[in-house]
Amino acid sequence: MGCGMNRFPSRFRRLDGILADLAVDDPLLLTELDGYLTGIAAGPQAIAPDEWLPPIWGGAYGEPAPFEEPSDVPLFTDMVIARYEEILRDLRRGKPQPIFDIDERNGEVLWEEWTGGVAMAMALRPAEWDALAEAQEIDAGAALRDMLTLMAVARDESGLDAGEINALCDAAVRTIPELIARIHAFKAAQAGAPMQPPRPIKIGRNDPCPCGSGKKHKRCCG
Repeated sequence: MGCGMNRFPSRFRRLDGILADLAVDDPLLLTELDGYLTGIAAGPQAIAPDEWLPPIWGGAYGEPAPFEEPSDVPLFTDMVIARYEEILRDLRRGKPQPIFDIDERNGEVLWEEWTGGVAMAMALRPAEWDALAEAQEIDAGAALRDMLTLMAVARDESGLDAGEINALCDAAVRTIPELIARIHAFKAAQAGAPMQPPRPIKIGRNDPCPCGSGKKHKRCCG
């Protein structure tokens, strides 16, 4: 379980425990999942859950979550979708509330791993994120460039000097919610205009059902 999880509601602690129990080599921490879902929700292009769910457990499209009990799959999926929808509501109110781990030894907020989850989301639509980062004329582009700077600091890949890095780290917990709200504002501003739909994915009747049940599509949601 992630550091400092005892301060979170039981539903988050339960989700954190389920993530840890996934039969994968390097399961996501709850804070990484939260960053990933936030990146999906705030990103410049809509993405269907059928596409963004499997990367959570390192799977390809249509690949079910690796649980021994098939009944655990829809439970886990429902919990993830519920958190995603909660993030969307917070973004629409302009008040994102990211889940950051805390080092219980010193109270330090471990925001870096959360930004790693955002990077996962960006990897699903790199061209769209790059275009937004290059947009000089809109505030969301500036916010994204600041977020990318923080992400480079988190990966220890920043070219900034020590003083600049320390200042960014000290302010990260306050600035990250503001930056992600400004990034999401770009998508919100497009709400009245036709948005590019999620990338269509053809599902064959004999393919695994995208709900993760493990059954063939024609015998499940199909």
